[in-house]
Amino acid sequence: MPVERCNYYAYERGETYRENPQTARIKECFHANARCYGSRRIAASLKLGRNTVRQVMRREGLRAIAPKRFKPQTTDSRHGLGANDNLLKNRSNEPTAKGAVLVGDITYLPMQDGSFCYLACLQDKYTRRIVGWKVSTRMTAQLVIDVFLQALLKGLIGEGAIIHTDQGSHYAAVEYRRLLYTGGFRQSMSRRGNCYDNARAESFFSRFKAELLENGRFENLEQARSEIFSYIEGYYNRERLHSSLGYKSPMAFEKELKTRDKIKKQRSSESSVYR
Repeated sequence: MPVERCNYYAYERGETYRENPQTARIKECFHANARCYGSRRIAASLKLGRNTVRQVMRREGLRAIAPKRFKPQTTDSRHGLGANDNLLKNRSNEPTAKGAVLVGDITYLPMQDGSFCYLACLQDKYTRRIVGWKVSTRMTAQLVIDVFLQALLKGLIGEGAIIHTDQGSHYAAVEYRRLLYTGGFRQSMSRRGNCYDNARAESFFSRFKAELLENGRFENLEQARSEIFSYIEGYYNRERLHSSLGYKSPMAFEKELKTRDKIKKQRSSESSVYR
């Protein structure tokens, strides 16, 4: 069994092993994030070198939860309701601001009695924030309508935003399409049988199931709602670091954007005064 050199010499001197403060910080960060952080995120969070973090994690047997390998799962789009074009194929439609592009999807969650409940989410593609979500025992058009309205009432969907989903019947339903059309939003759909067109939403669900469920099952619908609320609103949106956001949480990133915009407006107004 390999032993650290410092620990060996400490043993020779008759001293007992003492955990150094750096190791303690790494272990605390790892467990505080419910084993969701690997060496990259811990290093970014604690401002430490990744090799140092990796060595400590290996020595202490700390292994982050990893999502299952992504397996393409297609949506049954044989509903005869037609489909919208994939607006995200054009790079000019890539989001450059908060609320410009939202991606949505639905996933099933296993229950202990063998049944399933369904989680529908709407995520801001730019800030990675989950702006709307709902759990239900039925997968219906009303479920995705409620999620959209939740985000809209919070003011988290920009004017004329692109709403991108798969071609599922709930997203192709007349009521849902009418809601988007009357609000001036642009509906976008993945190509049939191509789940990679909605990879952002698929990626969130993969991570969500790995970190929250760990191949387990919810006891009942109430527990599912409570656990999901804690994960999304208490952890994912507020605390979980995203490498694509410069190792910031979605809400911290949004706060930074707000500060940037405020500074930009101040500079603009100052320059107009001196013209």
